[in-house]
Amino acid sequence: MPKKFMHSFKYAHAGTRHALATQRNIWIHLFVGLAAIVAAIWLRISLAEMALLALTISFVIVAEMFNTAIEVVVDLAKPEKHPQAAIAKNVAAGAVLIAAFASVLVGFFIFLPRLMR
Repeated sequence: MPKKFMHSFKYAHAGTRHALATQRNIWIHLFVGLAAIVAAIWLRISLAEMALLALTISFVIVAEMFNTAIEVVVDLAKPEKHPQAAIAKNVAAGAVLIAAFASVLVGFFIFLPRLMR
């Protein structure tokens, strides 16, 4: 494989490792996601629902990683407090909140019918 291609994995791994080492919320999302997967296995959800669940969990974690990246870039560009810097950070955090809320809705749609039986 080309060297550049292999380096891209190295950089992606370093970024993931940094996010896991510094961002407490990613661990919360991972824990909740793992609990959802365990519940899904226990409730024997369909393969399609399991795929949707995996995509939803991934979506929240990716949103959290983008939020982290945006916060770092904003802090680098504007170390002092600035209203527009705060807006950028707040919008990124809001995106994570919406992703997490959507994942809760997906969880309800998948799990609630089975739990009601």
